[in-house]
Parts: sequence; C-alpha cells; structure tokens
Amino acid sequence: MGLYLNSKKPCVIYENLAHSTYFIDKTAMLEELIPLVGQAGGCAAQDARKEGGGNKYICVTRPRRFGKTAAACMAASFFGKGSDCRGLFQKLQVGKNSLFEAHLNKHNVIYIPFNEIPMDCASYRQYIDRIQERLMSDLRRDFPQVDTGGALWDVLNEIYELEEDVKFIFVLDEWDYIFHRSFVTEKDRPAYIDFLSGLLKDQPYVELAYMTGILPIAKYSSGSELNMFYEYTMATEEKYSSFFGFTEDEVDVLYKKYQKIHQRPKITRRELQVWYDGYHIRSGGRVYNPRSVIAALTNNNLGNYWTSAGPYDEIYYYIEQNTDAVREDIARMASGAAVPSGIREYAATAMNLSTREEIFSAMVVYGFLTYENGCVSIPNRELMDKFQQVLMREPSLGYVYRLCVNSGKMLKATKACDVDTMAELLAYAHDTEVPLFNYNEEVDLAAVVNLVYLSARDSYEVAREDKGGIGYVDFIFKPFRNRGDDCIILELKVDGTPEEAIRQIKEKKYALAFSPKLGTPPIYTGRILAVGIAYDRKTKRHSCRIEIWENSVE
Repeated sequence: MGLYLNSKKPCVIYENLAHSTYFIDKTAMLEELIPLVGQAGGCAAQDARKEGGGNKYICVTRPRRFGKTAAACMAASFFGKGSDCRGLFQKLQVGKNSLFEAHLNKHNVIYIPFNEIPMDCASYRQYIDRIQERLMSDLRRDFPQVDTGGALWDVLNEIYELEEDVKFIFVLDEWDYIFHRSFVTEKDRPAYIDFLSGLLKDQPYVELAYMTGILPIAKYSSGSELNMFYEYTMATEEKYSSFFGFTEDEVDVLYKKYQKIHQRPKITRRELQVWYDGYHIRSGGRVYNPRSVIAALTNNNLGNYWTSAGPYDEIYYYIEQNTDAVREDIARMASGAAVPSGIREYAATAMNLSTREEIFSAMVVYGFLTYENGCVSIPNRELMDKFQQVLMREPSLGYVYRLCVNSGKMLKATKACDVDTMAELLAYAHDTEVPLFNYNEEVDLAAVVNLVYLSARDSYEVAREDKGGIGYVDFIFKPFRNRGDDCIILELKVDGTPEEAIRQIKEKKYALAFSPKLGTPPIYTGRILAVGIAYDRKTKRHSCRIEIWENSVE
C-alpha cells in the first residue's frame, strides 16, 4: 500500500460517500470500464474488452463539483489492491456484474489527485517532483529488485518486463488543475503535457488510463502528445453522461429520503428542479447539480451552494472579455431565452478569450451555461441569481444595467396596481434603453418584460410559458419566500389590448396554478393579480390593466 500505488485513500473517500445520507449508486459506470481492462479477467474479460472497442484511454471533463472525484475514487477503490472493498461494492449495482469477482481489488492502481500541491509550492518543478518522488517511493517498496534510478516510465517498463507482465491502471483526478495555478508558466505547460505523454502514451504497462478534469485535453495538447485519449464532455458526448450529476429519477429517490428525515420539509420537489436542474446532456436528458441538491436537502433550505465560492467574479470575467459582443445575449438569457451559439470546447480556457463563441464555450465548460440544439442558456435559478447580480452591479453593461437596476420599481408598481407607472417604465425601456428588442414579435416584448421584472426573482419563482389551467400562461410569478405574498399571472398582447389579455387569463383558468390539489392545504394564500400588458406597434404605446382576485378563483 502506498501514497499513489494501491493507496487506501480513494477507498476511504468513496466509503464515506457511500455511507452518506444522500448517496446515489453510480457503480454502473464501472460496468462501462470493466470491458476496457482484460488482464485479470481471463478470456471473458478479453472478449468484453473487444466489444468495448479496445480503447483504454478515457478522459471525462465536467464542471467542478459534478462528481468527478467521487467517480475517480470509485474506480480506484474497486480495481485497486489497496483495500478489501468487497463489503462496500457487493451491495451496489456492480456487485451483480458477471465479472465482479474477476476485477474487484485485483489490479495495481496508480491513483494521483493532481489537485494536491506541496506546501508553499512556488514552481512547477516543485509540483511535479513531488508526484514523481512519491510514486517512485511506492515502486521501490513494492518492486525492490528494480533499478529506480531512471525516468519514471523507464522504471515502470522495467517492472513490466521483469515481473511477468505486471500492468497498472492509472486513475488521474483533476489533471488540468495546475493550469489554473499562478506558479505555472507558459514554458511549464508543454513540459507537463510531455510528462503525461511519456508516462502513458504507447506504454505496454498501461492497462487503463482514466482521467478527469474541467477543460478538454485538446486545449492544451496542440499536437499528438495525448491524442490517444477519448474525451467525454457533457455537451458533446453521450457516453458516461448519466454518471455525473443527478438524473430526475435519482433526485426523486433523494427527495423521498428527505421527506422522511425532516419533520417539517421546507423544500418542494418542484423547487429542487427550478433551482438546480437544467444541465442538458448529449443523450437528450438533463441533470441536476449534485452538490447543490445534497446541500439543500441536508440543510432543509434552498440556497446558492454551488455558486457560493466566487462565481460572480468568474462570470463577470468572461463577460468583460468582450462586453459589446455578449451584452445583448446575456440580457436575453437573463430574460429566460436561449441564444444561438456554436460551442468550441477546445477554446474554453480562462485566458485570451476574444470572440463571442469562445466566451460562451468557456461558460458552458465551467457550468455557467448549458448547451442544447445549437443554443446556450442559463440552466437554473441558482445560476440565474448570479447573472442577475452581474446585470445589476456592472455599469459597463450600459443600458442593460440601468434597466435591471430599475426593475424593483416595476414590481412595486404592479403590487400597487399602478398601471400608469408600469406603462411609463415599459415605455422608457423600449424607447430609450433597449435597442436589441424591436417588438417585431411577442417574444421581444416578453424579453423586455422579463428584464423589467428582474428583481422579482429575489422573492418569486418566475416561469415563462408555464402550464396553468387549460393552457400556457406567458408569465407566472409564484412567491417562494412568503407564501402569503401576491401571486401574479401576466399575459402579453402585441397589437392587442390588456383587456384581451385579462380575458384570456380568465378563459384559460390560469389561476388554477395557485389552487391546492383536492384535500391538500393551500401553498399560496395571497391575492392573485391578473396582469395584462399590451403594446401597439402603430402608436408605439404600452397599456396595462390589473384585476385582483382572491385565491379561491377558478
């Protein structure tokens, strides 16, 4: 047992996760990896490897806190000889696999968490020397007859030749971590890539190389150094997509546990979806941010758990790279719209961003945006809060900033049924502040309305085109901080009248969205405000009307 070779550390980490309250069994991923290793499994495993395509170099990239380290520790503890993990894995899904016994703790695993650095590390040399010295120490202990005076890969090759085809599974977690450290220079980057290439590429002792990170390898490997890896990203590859983040069914399971644990649950299942879902994956589904879901259920409270560590500065960093290019698109996304954009994931780095496509590529890779069908969008309420902060705190965003700062006035006027002030604010937004919206379609009016009500997101779940009654309402505002607050239904009309909008709200019975299910207590107890907003393209005038109903309206 060593620091890197057959270390006990990944097993301890994964066992702690497996015994946690909100654990989800992702060992089906091991069933994808088992066919890629064949040495310990005999003929059956060799055949399975052929069926799996024979590729033994896997790199999975995901945003931070999406389960990369958990999966790496799972793989290292299952395959590695460092600990007896039978009691842990036989109860999980992989325990039913026909090759379970052949591979459980049967392999030499080199597990390196690249996000660990020496104390007071000031150079790349210190960083990489620590890794090499630790691994060399492990090899000297387990293979004392081998000369360890050469390069690391020379020593591993000698072990392979002298020890009856001894091979190693490499599990490398957060491989790109050092690219974000200040002590790494431009000259160090290719040296690090060469180190990984020398260690892994075309080496007979490599049984499997499983690597994780945030940024794709292609960004840093300009040539063929690491071209043996198959890369699996959230936006562009379907394989492994369900193993990172929580699926809808998995959150259902966790929510049932939560309801049993807390006598007074404060979070609804719908709120979990609104706050933390929305990351589209290549397979066509969506996944939840796992860290945020677990933190919210544990604390019995919704919050910005994933974005709590400096994302405002990170999001604004990308926007300020080219404010003119992305300002209007950011405004549209903050209004709930998806924006067409190509994604070049190899361009996603925190340096030298210049084009709109590069900026949005970086934001997708880091998890600030999601990508689907050629469009980028803000995935959920947690991220929407952070984009709202950017829009309301950065004067460099010009008219978008001024519009958002004044959004509190619109909500206040609506609650006061001050339709004249509402019309004035809309006119100001349209006439002097919003050249990006032409009102050629109702979607443009909807985008402006969403922006002028931006501050309402502090206390409301604001949904666009949501189901209500027997149709889909343009906007519905459901209070989540104070369930006795006003509920708002907002319908838009271009070249129509606010009275027509109110009539549609009545005819379609949109107010039923606030009514409790039969036999259950009401969730919302405040007034219902039916709001009609119209815009006449000929006169360039806005008009508004509000009717107040009790929450028993059907």
